[in-house]
Amino acid sequence: MQTKVKDLDWLSAFPDLAGLEDTAKALLLNNARTVEAPVGTVGYREGGPCGAYVMRLAGQSRVFKMSASGREILLYRVNAGETCVITTTCLLGNSEYPASTVVEEAIKDVIVPSAAFNQLMIDSKVFRTFVMTNYGALISDLIVLLDEVAFHSIDARLAKLLLEAGSDSVQRTHQQIADELGTAREVVSRQVKRLEQKNWVALGRGQVDILDRAALTQLANS
Repeated sequence: MQTKVKDLDWLSAFPDLAGLEDTAKALLLNNARTVEAPVGTVGYREGGPCGAYVMRLAGQSRVFKMSASGREILLYRVNAGETCVITTTCLLGNSEYPASTVVEEAIKDVIVPSAAFNQLMIDSKVFRTFVMTNYGALISDLIVLLDEVAFHSIDARLAKLLLEAGSDSVQRTHQQIADELGTAREVVSRQVKRLEQKNWVALGRGQVDILDRAALTQLANS
C-alpha cells in the first residue's frame, strides 16, 4: 500500500541530498510515496515494467538473476540509505527489469514515480549527481562480481562469502549460500565439507561456524 509523503524529513537518510534545490523538494513533496512490505514480498520480477525510483529507508531486499533451470545468483542487496540501481537502469533506458528482487527484512521505501524522476533528472543537479553516483558505484560492484564468477574458484568465493558475513557464526543454509554464489547446493555442500575436514569451519544446522579465519582469508585471496 502506497501513502503520499507528508513531509521531507526522510531526506535525512540520504545525506548527499542535503543541498537539494527548493523546486526539487517541492516536486518530491507532491509526487513521492512511501511503501512498506514484509519479508518474502516480491518487489519486482525480471521482465516486468519499471514505474518508479526506489529509495530505501529501512530493511533489506535481495536483487538476483534466475537462470532458465532455476539457478539463482545474487547481484546485490539494497539496505537502508541506498537506492535500487537496477531500477535506475530501467528508468534511464526505458526498459523492463533485467532481474528480480525479494524482501529479506521488512522494508520501508520512498518511491518516486517515473515522470517525477525524469523531471528531477532534468531540473536538479543535486538529484542527478546523487542518482549517477549511486549508479556508478553499483556498476563497479557488478564488475567485481563478474570478475569473481569468471576468474575465481568456487572454494575461494565461498571463503570470501563466509568472511564477509560479519560474524564467525554464519546463519545460512547450503542452499542460501549456493544461491548467492550462483551454483548448486551440492557443490556448496562438498566445498564446506572439505573446509570442515581441514578444521577451518564447523557445520551446524543452518549455519557455518568459522574456526580458522586466517586460513579462509588465504583461500579467498588465492
